[in-house]
Amino acid sequence: MRPLPLRVIWSAAAAALVSATGLSGSAHAVTYGTPTIKLSASYLSGAVGSTGDPVVTVTVAQSGADASALTVAASGTSKAGVAGTGDVRVTGTGGSRTVAVTAHAQGYADLTLKVTGLGGKTATTTLHYAASPAVQHSADARYLTGASDASAGVDVGGGYVVVANDEDNTLRLYDGAASGAPVRTWDLDNALGADKEVDIEGAARVGNTVYWTGSLGNNKDGEYKADRNTVFTTTVSGSGAATQLAFGSAGHRLRDDLVAWDKANGNRYGFAAGTAAGQVPKQIDGFNVEGLEFAPGSTTTAYVGFRAPLVPPRTGGKALIVPVTDMDQVVRGAKATFGTPIELDLGGLAIRDLRRNDQGQYLIVAGSWAADDNSDPYALYSWDGVAGHQPVKVLDLPTADAGGWESVVSVPDLSVAGARVQLITDDGAADLYGDGVEAKDLTHPEWQKSRTTWFTLG
Repeated sequence: MRPLPLRVIWSAAAAALVSATGLSGSAHAVTYGTPTIKLSASYLSGAVGSTGDPVVTVTVAQSGADASALTVAASGTSKAGVAGTGDVRVTGTGGSRTVAVTAHAQGYADLTLKVTGLGGKTATTTLHYAASPAVQHSADARYLTGASDASAGVDVGGGYVVVANDEDNTLRLYDGAASGAPVRTWDLDNALGADKEVDIEGAARVGNTVYWTGSLGNNKDGEYKADRNTVFTTTVSGSGAATQLAFGSAGHRLRDDLVAWDKANGNRYGFAAGTAAGQVPKQIDGFNVEGLEFAPGSTTTAYVGFRAPLVPPRTGGKALIVPVTDMDQVVRGAKATFGTPIELDLGGLAIRDLRRNDQGQYLIVAGSWAADDNSDPYALYSWDGVAGHQPVKVLDLPTADAGGWESVVSVPDLSVAGARVQLITDDGAADLYGDGVEAKDLTHPEWQKSRTTWFTLG
């Protein structure tokens, strides 16, 4: 047998090498596409000196590369005095990262975020950032974004709270211990048959039923708006992050019944005049409801607390509560019946919220009847809910910061030393970012926010 020619041997060896390495005769260099970068939201808010500000998620990818090989960092800022590139923290690996920003001053900054991929290819996106000023008790404060006019809150367990906003008819579920957007929302426009906001101002929970009331007064221009003459219910199922709400029923005559009742009793409180055309509600002799809670041991008699009028309507006047003895039927459209009115000495302040716990202990947020929320005094009072028993001041609330104290989430056991209570502000009229724009008029919901703060009592 003759030996094989040398060229045949070399050809066989080359073929074996191709088979072993997977190389083809026309090998190609690895190519990478242009990276992509996408934010979960293009707008973000923070606060100077805050703890646990809201964050955004950034998603990155690059064809031909594993996402873990990509880097993300801030590469530019339009206003370093508000937030610089070194104030942007990107954490996480893979295709999804978390972006947090530390604020240094009130104002706005456009932050450029850059992803760098393999092959030196890059892409950028812009995060529009807004920073509000530092506040007192900042370590105990969190920010609820998506709306700025928080007006009532109800504890649903596990640290979660359902919050009403008086500029719309949407209820929002928040984690009350964390800053950020609502976990879930319920738009009740259709259920309520409302064309305008109900101006929700008070809430009270009985079992799994939450009662909500509108302000019942005229709007800020002194005009009657029928949607504000509303009380309604929702039914709670689940708790915490799993909370669900279902609309119950609504009544639209409580304002009219209050006016008729007051007329029949000699116009003692001036309800007819307070609801007259042209009458602004937030006057010392106006008509404006902001508190709602049930009487001690009752599931039918509700205390309706008034921001206006004071009684008598002059400096140093008392705060007014009118008991509605059939609130469970009023929310179904029935005529209201009333108990003996209660007048409370809150140091010349009016009722901004009213809340009771299972022990029958009440907390009252007391504030001015006026609309200048950022300058007038606020205080927290304890009460036993008994007519003739006067409340006791337990805390003067800070007033130097933007926003008015508007809601008590729940009442702790007031007999326990060091009990903690969570309050929420209405920041709708606040100039949060120093540009003269009220928070309620900001065009991006991520920049609208209310503040919730924990206070220690006793």
